[in-house]
Amino acid sequence: MSKLKFRSIFLSDIHLGSKGCQSRLLLDFLDKHSCENLFLVGDIIDCWRLSSKLYWPQEHSNVFNKFLSMSKEGTKVFFITGNHDDFLRRYQPLQLGNIELTEEYEYKTLKNKKMLIIHGDQFDIVTTYGRHLALLGDWIYQFLLVLNRYLNFIRSRLGYGYWSLSNYLKQKVKGAVNFMSDYEINVSKECQRRGFDGVVCGHIHKAEIKKIETSTYMNCGDWVESCTALIEDESGDFKIIRWADEQREKIRLLRAS
Repeated sequence: MSKLKFRSIFLSDIHLGSKGCQSRLLLDFLDKHSCENLFLVGDIIDCWRLSSKLYWPQEHSNVFNKFLSMSKEGTKVFFITGNHDDFLRRYQPLQLGNIELTEEYEYKTLKNKKMLIIHGDQFDIVTTYGRHLALLGDWIYQFLLVLNRYLNFIRSRLGYGYWSLSNYLKQKVKGAVNFMSDYEINVSKECQRRGFDGVVCGHIHKAEIKKIETSTYMNCGDWVESCTALIEDESGDFKIIRWADEQREKIRLLRAS
């Protein structure tokens, strides 16, 4: 089976080491796509979870091995550090063959736009200045993910695809919606201040492409709730691939046929 090739693939918030990580869906996505550049835009490893309880199934090793095999095959892999894997920040910048570890990266698109690639936790006041509050929020979030696992087990038994309870609640709670909106504006303003045409980020688990004033805001989403990837195709156009939605639609069509 031939792979669909892109110039660049951007993934963020995979959270390897947490039970919420949708590693099977991610491996399925990576098996069917290839790229010249792979950007891992922070929170790839969830050290917050690993520090409290060791959880690392074989599938999580398979994801890491997939990144390594892609680099061996010629893909340039850029590991952008985030708040959940911030222990790696003490080692950056670091170059290991085709793998580069850094906190941010300046990326030139095919259409000659200068983009800032950054995880984005630097623009989250709670994460930056209220670590204890951030940890409490993370605990509540993890509880929802555990509950979500049981819901999706039942859904799979009934023949339905993956669905995220935590993502649904985030879209319905006014405070969460306002927080995400403020975050997008803060990131975009910093890009404008530093002379970038736009930004590619993660952190808030909400995939998005939109214009904010004079800058282009793009968020990769995550592989815990929405299972999304941001891609730049070989024509220089960006789009979001919603892999869980695509697989759910395939299941729906199979059930209908």
